[in-house]
Amino acid sequence: MATDLKDMFWKRMDDVQAGLLSAAGERPVPMAPHADRDEKALWFITARGSAADRAGHSGDDASFQVADPKANLYANLDGKITIVDDGDKLDEIWSAVAGAWFEDGRNDEAVRLVKFTPHEGEVWATEKSAGFLYEIARAQVSNHTPDAGEHGRLAF
Repeated sequence: MATDLKDMFWKRMDDVQAGLLSAAGERPVPMAPHADRDEKALWFITARGSAADRAGHSGDDASFQVADPKANLYANLDGKITIVDDGDKLDEIWSAVAGAWFEDGRNDEAVRLVKFTPHEGEVWATEKSAGFLYEIARAQVSNHTPDAGEHGRLAF
């Protein structure tokens, strides 16, 4: 099950638009993740002086929470956060949305690329809406407990 759940996690992370990133004991802030299955990492674009930037310089512990009903994914991940100077990776994940946060766009001196490497986490990969509604309806007319999808702890 863990292999299937890990596979589901990475596939569904591509559809996640935002989650809450907290670094070095600071308050969680909404951030847009860019999943990189090959590197087993989530990438973020942040600004110089942000909590992620401060924590990333020392490779601090961090966590990322996802609650995305459109992606049918819920997760609580623990790992490390680091600042990475990689112009190619930044170009790969750069978007108009990211550019809206920086006065000089991609070339703004405040732009920071942050890599979150999860070590472990708890993940719920739920059924799509129709499947979930079927399970709820079935539970109402039987002694069946709804099967809402996969759930488990993962080591990355």
